[in-house]
Amino acid sequence: MPVLIAAVVLVGALCTLDLVLTLGVVKRLREHTALISKMANSQPSRPPVIGVGEEVGEFSAVAVGGDVLTRESLVGDTLVAFFSPSCGPCHEMLPKFVEYARAVDGGREQVLAVVVGSLDRAKGQVAELSPVARVVVEGGSEAIVADAFQIKGFPTLLKVRQDADGRQVIAGNQVDLDAPVAVA
Repeated sequence: MPVLIAAVVLVGALCTLDLVLTLGVVKRLREHTALISKMANSQPSRPPVIGVGEEVGEFSAVAVGGDVLTRESLVGDTLVAFFSPSCGPCHEMLPKFVEYARAVDGGREQVLAVVVGSLDRAKGQVAELSPVARVVVEGGSEAIVADAFQIKGFPTLLKVRQDADGRQVIAGNQVDLDAPVAVA
């Protein structure tokens, strides 16, 4: 009988300790939630895509074929796409984009594709994009063109147009690859 009483007391003590520890964990989780919420509210919100009418930033990059591309080399209406070799949706979208870009008026001179990632990993995407677009490969730390377009995620498709003042501005920040080709 004394062993049974000792066992019940031990189980009761363990349950009480477990309850105290669980309450401590719940309190800590509430504190962390409040801190995370405070941090999220203090961060300025950024739109997921550059806005229509915004001017493209300055850039200078060398395309895969050796051509130097700048903001000023985007004449007329240009389709611009950003891909990454480590992006699953990019791999899914790529064949559809290539088909769409093939039909763009002006051919590959009116299409710019930027692949952000190491050259070794980007080879497959570069090979698919080169026949239909001028292609720039940028390392992750040196994303000059991606920075000029304020790219925050992949894949991103944009339409760029020269406005009345000759500035290159975003004419569209969404491209429906299932719709008929209309860069203008």
